[in-house]
Amino acid sequence: MNEHSTGAIHADGAAHSGATPAIDAGHARASAAAALRAPRNAADTGLPALFIAHLVLKSILQNGKSSLGDLIVRHCLTAAVLEETIGFLVREHLVEIAHRGASAVDVHLRLTDAGRDLAAHEASRSTYCGPAPVSLEAYVSAVSAYSVKRIHIARSDVRAAFADFVAEMPLLDSAVAALNGGRPVMFYGPAGSGKTYLAERLGTLLQGAVPIPYAIYVAGDVIQLHDPLIHRDACADDLPGLTDRRWRVCERPVVMSGGELTLAMLDLQYNASSGIYQAPPHMKANMGVYVVDDLGRQRVAPAELLNRWITPLDRGVDQFSLQSGARFVSPFDVWAVFSTNLTPAELNDNAFLRRLGSKLHVGALPVEDYRRLFDAQCAALNIEVEPGAFEYLLHQLHLRSRTPFLACYPADLLAVLRSFALYHGDVPVVTEYRLTHAWHSYFGDAPEHEQTIPSHTGQSDKRYAGA
Repeated sequence: MNEHSTGAIHADGAAHSGATPAIDAGHARASAAAALRAPRNAADTGLPALFIAHLVLKSILQNGKSSLGDLIVRHCLTAAVLEETIGFLVREHLVEIAHRGASAVDVHLRLTDAGRDLAAHEASRSTYCGPAPVSLEAYVSAVSAYSVKRIHIARSDVRAAFADFVAEMPLLDSAVAALNGGRPVMFYGPAGSGKTYLAERLGTLLQGAVPIPYAIYVAGDVIQLHDPLIHRDACADDLPGLTDRRWRVCERPVVMSGGELTLAMLDLQYNASSGIYQAPPHMKANMGVYVVDDLGRQRVAPAELLNRWITPLDRGVDQFSLQSGARFVSPFDVWAVFSTNLTPAELNDNAFLRRLGSKLHVGALPVEDYRRLFDAQCAALNIEVEPGAFEYLLHQLHLRSRTPFLACYPADLLAVLRSFALYHGDVPVVTEYRLTHAWHSYFGDAPEHEQTIPSHTGQSDKRYAGA
């Protein structure tokens, strides 16, 4: 296949069904180890030699006269690969050596007229001039070797990671058990119940580093994958076998898409001006957690959005198309977590719902947990509480207005109270008056709910709080 060929591309060479072939752990690790080693020659990069040559030409065109050392840093390629490429360019009279110093890397290059013309032509097609991409095959091998499906989270791990978490542990147990089995999870319940926080917090269970490439080469095009806003660097010693600088050592990613999500955002984002593609969010989340928050609030109908996930959830792969017409298959290797204010019945999509491992309701807290959360927030903000203030919040504000004990309220109310106190130059202290002021500032008018509270006894409180 030449650099600009089109057609269906499959990393395994025979995945026409769209399914990812089963790869045992030992074979996957061996394939990934080879892909992560620094290339000794152009063939080891997995890229066409002509692509590397064009990359060097564009680099010199954009940055002016460049040394071998500059190219090594700029494109994350080894000196051996670049020397091989430069030798080819010199023989083709596309570049010439402007200066040769004492060291091997102190070689300065400039374009010939023919080289400048070719570089300008290639730059008109794609302006990409960053770190050299890795091949699709290398990326698939790395994802398979470091797949989230190879991770098993024990109950003790959950208890340790959520030691300070105020929630019912059986809820977490059900969620993690489903994720361990490779099945997605959906949290549903009222706004403010803590669904988003819980979904994001699940990412802390994924330990260890993973290799993330700067970009991927597919059929002559470059897809940028590494995103500094998403991929956090980990210690390089966590992956001692990674010597190819086209990859970065990162923590397992946690990516969230919210109400802004559209169907178009789930495909490759093509920039016609630069000729470069950006990977969609769930591709950037590979080997990590992908959270779809506020499902049902997107501008697209929930049924259309859910139908988009059926094939990736079933087969563990997603299919993409390039502007050239070439199609390729990429891994869909994530812990998929959905969060919504809608009930499963309101989503009304049985084909999607049956692919979920668990559908878990996150509702109001019991009084005991609400008190623990309130005390924890006061401690975190260094706010003292007058005796009886919490009981006032409980009986006179929550129960009288029939407002459920949602997890968001302590932090939100205390933030309003603290800001008001600091504005007046006072020490933030929780009092009945300040709670009332914070309550009315936060809610405007006390919300009304249909459920009635027969009394202010502890038993009635707990029965309502758990509703």
